[in-house]
Amino acid sequence: MVAPVIGGDVPGTSYTPPLDGQLRLMTKVARMYHEHGARQADIALALNISQAKVSRLLKRAASVGIVRTTVTVAPGLYAEVEEQLEERYGLAEAVVVDVDPDADERETIAAVGAGAAAYLEATLSGSDRIGVSSWSQTLLAMVDRMRPSSSPRASEVVQLLGGIGVPEVQGHSHRLLGELARMLGAAPIYVHAPGIVAGRDIRDSLLEGAGMQDVARRWQHLTMAVMGIGGIEPSDVLSESGNAFPADERRVLLDDGAVGDICHRVFRADGSVVRGELDDRIIAIPVEDLLRVPRRLGVAGGDRKIAAIRGAMAGGWVNALVTDLSTAERLLAG
Repeated sequence: MVAPVIGGDVPGTSYTPPLDGQLRLMTKVARMYHEHGARQADIALALNISQAKVSRLLKRAASVGIVRTTVTVAPGLYAEVEEQLEERYGLAEAVVVDVDPDADERETIAAVGAGAAAYLEATLSGSDRIGVSSWSQTLLAMVDRMRPSSSPRASEVVQLLGGIGVPEVQGHSHRLLGELARMLGAAPIYVHAPGIVAGRDIRDSLLEGAGMQDVARRWQHLTMAVMGIGGIEPSDVLSESGNAFPADERRVLLDDGAVGDICHRVFRADGSVVRGELDDRIIAIPVEDLLRVPRRLGVAGGDRKIAAIRGAMAGGWVNALVTDLSTAERLLAG
């Protein structure tokens, strides 16, 4: 909330008071307008001066320091912490949500998801082409907390990672994309393939299909990507989907310095990509295409995601972040 402050000295300004009568009139006009909410036309009538003069007096009052502007941060908002994250990690925008310090992982996911939902509802233009990762519990929490729009907030929502998995949990991936598209009034574009396949030859064969070629073209024209940030140890949903790296392959990744992944593209603490045989089996947006998306929003929080979030920011995988206060404070402290 922006609030004017009337009167007082302004540090760093050379304020020479006008003549007493002009100073009195200027102050009176400023108080009537800013503190009592009077319209400029009513002030002009009450003081028997022109409305143009009222406008000039208000501008003069601001320029000489009679009126100063302060910003009062509402409870539950953490503007200073957000600004520190943006400066520290080179983010275009950070959103920090309030979570009880004793909250468990489920409660943290719910709060971060709600923060992401509010952020999207406030910032989407209506013409955005949005990519979304498939197996994120936090993004599903985001979708569950969104409200349908009376007018389109995006033109299409495209999966960034293969969304086919074990039938018992595949509904997670489809519901995430379908519900997000419905809430935004956008067309849903599915990836009809698994996120991980057995070998590079299988991946290449699937990528050559007409459906995947169409999706790949859409990946190149996204204006925004909304992505969960995963640790090397997968979530329960990802594990059950059949789209997680098995334990022996996770050990190989850890030995290579891996700390996290976005859309199954694995990265180290400095953000560099872990290439190799495992990366060649992934059906997901190519790293080069992802890094060209103008707005790349990471949505994640909680203790086990600290290293992954830090690595994602270090490598430019995300340039905007929604997280919880505890996680933000640890990111700033480390």
